[in-house]
Amino acid sequence: MNEWLAYFNNLNLETLKTIAILALILAVGLTCLFLVRRQRSKQHLNHPPQPSPASLDWHTLTSNEVFKRLEASAQGLSSKTADERLIKFGPNQLTEASKASIGYLLISQFKNFLIIVLIFAAVLAAVMGDIRDGLVILTVVLINAFLGFYQEYRAEQSLAALKKMLALKARVKRDGHIQELFVTQLVPGDLVLLEAGDKLPADGLIVHAHSLEIDESSLTGESIPVAKQAGKLEKRDSPLSEQSNRLFMNTVVTHGRAEMIVTETGMQTEIGRIAGLLAAPSESSTPLQVQLDSLGKRLAFIALVIILLLFASALLRGEPLIKTAFTAIALAVAAIPEGLPAVVTVTLALGMHRMARQKAIVKRLAAVETLGCTTVICSDKTGTLTYNQMTVRALHYQDNHYCVSGQGYSLTGEIKLDSDCVPVDFAPLLNALVLCNDSQLREGQVIGDPMEAALLVLAAKGGLDSAAVKSQFKRLAEIPFDAANKFMATFHQQGERVVVFIKGAPEILLSHCSYQLNASGSKNPVEHAKIINANERMAATGLRILAVATTDIAAADFNPQGDLLSHINNLGFIALIGLMDPPRKEAREAIALCRKAGIKVKMITGDQKVTATAIADELGLSGNVMDGDELAKLDNEALAEQIEHIAVFARTAPEQKVRIVTALQENGEVVAMTGDGVNDAPALKHADIGVAMGISGTDVARESASMILTDDNFATIVRAVQEGRSLYENMIKFIRYQLSTNIGAILTVAAAPLLSLPVPFSAIQLLWINIIMDGPPAIALGIDPSRPACMNEPPRPPKSRILSLPRFGNLFSYGLTMAFGTLGILAYSLQNNDKSHAITLAFTTFVLFQIFNVFNARSENRSALNRQFFMNYMLWLALVCVVLLQILVVHWPPAQLIFHTVPLTLNDWLLATGIAASVLVLEETRKLLQRCVSVIIKCKPKKSN
Repeated sequence: MNEWLAYFNNLNLETLKTIAILALILAVGLTCLFLVRRQRSKQHLNHPPQPSPASLDWHTLTSNEVFKRLEASAQGLSSKTADERLIKFGPNQLTEASKASIGYLLISQFKNFLIIVLIFAAVLAAVMGDIRDGLVILTVVLINAFLGFYQEYRAEQSLAALKKMLALKARVKRDGHIQELFVTQLVPGDLVLLEAGDKLPADGLIVHAHSLEIDESSLTGESIPVAKQAGKLEKRDSPLSEQSNRLFMNTVVTHGRAEMIVTETGMQTEIGRIAGLLAAPSESSTPLQVQLDSLGKRLAFIALVIILLLFASALLRGEPLIKTAFTAIALAVAAIPEGLPAVVTVTLALGMHRMARQKAIVKRLAAVETLGCTTVICSDKTGTLTYNQMTVRALHYQDNHYCVSGQGYSLTGEIKLDSDCVPVDFAPLLNALVLCNDSQLREGQVIGDPMEAALLVLAAKGGLDSAAVKSQFKRLAEIPFDAANKFMATFHQQGERVVVFIKGAPEILLSHCSYQLNASGSKNPVEHAKIINANERMAATGLRILAVATTDIAAADFNPQGDLLSHINNLGFIALIGLMDPPRKEAREAIALCRKAGIKVKMITGDQKVTATAIADELGLSGNVMDGDELAKLDNEALAEQIEHIAVFARTAPEQKVRIVTALQENGEVVAMTGDGVNDAPALKHADIGVAMGISGTDVARESASMILTDDNFATIVRAVQEGRSLYENMIKFIRYQLSTNIGAILTVAAAPLLSLPVPFSAIQLLWINIIMDGPPAIALGIDPSRPACMNEPPRPPKSRILSLPRFGNLFSYGLTMAFGTLGILAYSLQNNDKSHAITLAFTTFVLFQIFNVFNARSENRSALNRQFFMNYMLWLALVCVVLLQILVVHWPPAQLIFHTVPLTLNDWLLATGIAASVLVLEETRKLLQRCVSVIIKCKPKKSN
């Protein structure tokens, strides 16, 4: 107490001014932090809906009345009108909670408890008259705050860029043409084309609909999809769930297709009004962050116990109270790894950005971790393992086999019989292919299904004018393709008859065929055996087979709103079409890489068994093949037993994917599942990593997935897995580096009094070590390049602990080496030099220990002196900067005053460097001995029985 009173009695005016300034800084900082946090809470909790104009009863109007009300037409808005309305109504998006401002990010760096303690220590130092130390501590706090702010700001920018890449698109009719636009560009009056799997981009009224069903559970809570159709309703006060002619934003098309005129956008939609009342969801911590947080708390407890013991022992030895308090506070900051979870978040966010540049958009931080331990990839074939550019290669038509030349969507090619062109009338077939088709091919670009585009290309090669045929046969109704029916049918007016064209799975259509058309156009009994044999021959060559059939009915007997499926009987067989989607060259290479990495690849396809087998052989997939019927006969236990030996699942229904994922997970596998359709969504959610296709995938699939491939390429998944492994390794490197330094600092400070040595670091020096530990070298470790050998190793167990006993043993040995070397050089120097010189030499030695310890952290099990030793130029730049800064701290007079250092001689530097290198030399020796023992054990002959 007397010591404190003496300090207060000796205060002068200059000191009081400094105290006042520092206290004001502390008070302003804490007040700003309180106000910003309060405002931040308001932004999340109070998000009132924007005012909306008087709502119209759109459901009571006909589509023509809506067109008139919105000054729109069936040809869509003009681009000029759309641009004007976009300015008037604003972008079609829901208002989000305000992002953290730059000021908030900066001030939030001070909400850490230890930072507040440091600021208090700075004020305390000024009160005690040590203005220099107070200003230095405050400077250190500001440097730490700036580094934390910069890292979080970069992470925010990276995540914002990812959100832009995830922006959804919609098919819209403008200027009389179908265009793909970002949903944010939609305005009232736009005509939007919808099909199964699409997410509704705005509210609107149905203009046309075909077998339309909508999942409105996100709006009404009804789990069963509801049927929708065009036509006005009479009841004005109908609840949303009964407005069958209206569609609402964020609901999902589960069946059929439709054309909708947009009536409201953005916050004026029904979901927008609800969204205005909701708080923004918080981002949950990843498993790694949770584990790190728990680890940090345990280490903090251990560090605090040691600090309290040191504080008590120092007081008992009679050391000055203020100095002891400063040292304890600084050691707490240096020893407690409070920044680990934040650094991991930043590392994962930056890793997500790197993955996005490699065409893999990861939506959740937890997915980055899981990628590193993926053991099985279940992949779709079409578009993922193949190019998704279907090409018709063969035809079975009128009992003859034809070859088709040409590649992809190029219109160049011919239909040949025995390598020669023959004058055959392909009109019955080509008409069916054009009319039973919803895709477009414009300048080599596909709008719609790639397989249907290939059929349009075939029609063009056969000399058919698609536009003329479509104008001649008016479409009256349709049965869209779905997984249950496995066919698509369209109904067209032709005089007094309605002609039906059907394309789909051969086994389904053949069961409904009773005749086939011959060359003269007459009807002959269908020869099922011959067609089945042709189908098997074509499928065995890796072709995907599509059957085409037709029938006709009297126009008087046809009701477009009736049971259309009742007309799918007594069909006339036309042809079999063999299409090929060639395997990607890089997919075969990626599968081979997976095999080296201990990752099993399983192909899941809707193709027939023989087709799937042929493609699997080309891709290098080895294993058994199982079709959907065989899968259905197995119970879950039997499937789990057999699934490890199955490489290909053919003719698989989408709902069976969930069973496949579950069986693999029950066997302890970490499963990545790809998908693109509505029915794939349950499997994508059930998998550990759901991977959706960015090009061909539906909105529902992309919403359900953890990762989106912007190029639909299987090789991108493998690159993402490699990046996930590399990210995890880099985080472990940083953790090893920081924790070993923590342990070294604690052991050094704890052992010094026990050995009757002075504490080798002042409070300012400990803070300087903390900056180095969390600064440039640590950040550079987070961007270390991926090891080529990381894909030659099996995946890590998903529940592996960050700090296993062997790993902790290694880190403790590093810390012990640092403590022994630092205290040893301190004791040696005290015999020959004064105390200031000895402490400066010990302090410098500990800093140099971190230079060499970086290389131990980079390589846990193999020699650090490997091919990647010089690859990370950012790390070398960081290490050079640390050495130059340490030289500055030791030899620049102003820095000497701040850090309490004295100049060192060249011999001192060489001695400190040699001792600091011991942490690397000893670890390299241990690894060498370990490898030698391993080789001896392997070479030791086994005893014969």
